[in-house]
Amino acid sequence: MIYAAEYVLPGHPDKLCDAIADALVEEAARREEQALCGVEVAVHRCAVFVTGRIACRDAETIDVPHIVREVYASAGYDNPWHPQSEELSIHTDLCLGALNEGEAEFRSIADDQSIVTGYAVDLPGTNYLPPEQWLAARLATQLRQLRTQRPDLQLGPDGKVLVLLESEGDRWCLTGFSTSLHHAPDTNPIELHRAILNLLGRQLAEAEAAIPGFDPKLPETVIVNGAGNFVVGGPEGDNGLSGKKLVVDAYGPRVAIGGGALSGKDFFKADRAGAILARRLAKAAVMTGAALECRATLAFFPGATAAKIVSLTNERGEQLDAGRWGRLMNLSLQSVGCRYARTPNLAEVARWGHFTLLDRPWERISLNGAEI
Repeated sequence: MIYAAEYVLPGHPDKLCDAIADALVEEAARREEQALCGVEVAVHRCAVFVTGRIACRDAETIDVPHIVREVYASAGYDNPWHPQSEELSIHTDLCLGALNEGEAEFRSIADDQSIVTGYAVDLPGTNYLPPEQWLAARLATQLRQLRTQRPDLQLGPDGKVLVLLESEGDRWCLTGFSTSLHHAPDTNPIELHRAILNLLGRQLAEAEAAIPGFDPKLPETVIVNGAGNFVVGGPEGDNGLSGKKLVVDAYGPRVAIGGGALSGKDFFKADRAGAILARRLAKAAVMTGAALECRATLAFFPGATAAKIVSLTNERGEQLDAGRWGRLMNLSLQSVGCRYARTPNLAEVARWGHFTLLDRPWERISLNGAEI
């Protein structure tokens, strides 16, 4: 079997949008824990469009342009990479104001429907993620660091990576790798290719330690900027929209995504809360030894206070006892909203994924008597 996964860098137009949307969610929750936030963002060239609703105390005073410019700057859009933050033309059509009377009391009730999927596999070294998804995410973070570690390569903020992992029994190996990296016109392609090979070799050595049976040899196919030069990147090279990179924020294409976008929605929203609950449920099942692999499907009905477990499937396609697992974990909207509403650095969560890093608060699952 060959499994594929992809990741994108913070300067990618779609990830710029996700990061802006989540920076606004964080700001709203800072003002009021039960803040309601449903935001969409689009970018193209120097234009940024922010639409939706933000309801919290003093919502009218949120400095949306300042937050947008901060996200661009932190993604790497500074001299000489365009559009720089001061060049942006920011357009908003936002409903800003306080929560309506009585609305705060209903934040624990689903205002929409959602079907969500959670997944985990028995690989502690990859934070219980599919190997291909974990490796793609790791490579993306390393490529991002290469930008500052090797300034001579003149790399820009935009970029993407694609990996192909082959599995045969308990053996794994990387059979294909491609990366497209934003760069200056006079970047030396030979030096860039050499730097990528060195980076790839180091990361495959780490993968050998994290994934039992992983072969760290370099693949025969290593492609760097296969479509030619990548001088024009970011919003100047393509438009962007929040919620488009769902496969990056989930588990790769071999696991059904379910639900909708996470970024731009507060933690009382069914899509975001449900995705977190489903992941925690699947991860707990694997961590307790109840399954070597678990797919959790949950559904939120409009007006419901808690998610309903549709199915819990193990690696053999068998159903786990949904009733028992439902009693083990609090599946209410209230539990997610109150616990995670004020999660810091949401722009970074949007950039690198909700489930890739163990330091995400919902990724920490205690099984020693504490609430999970």
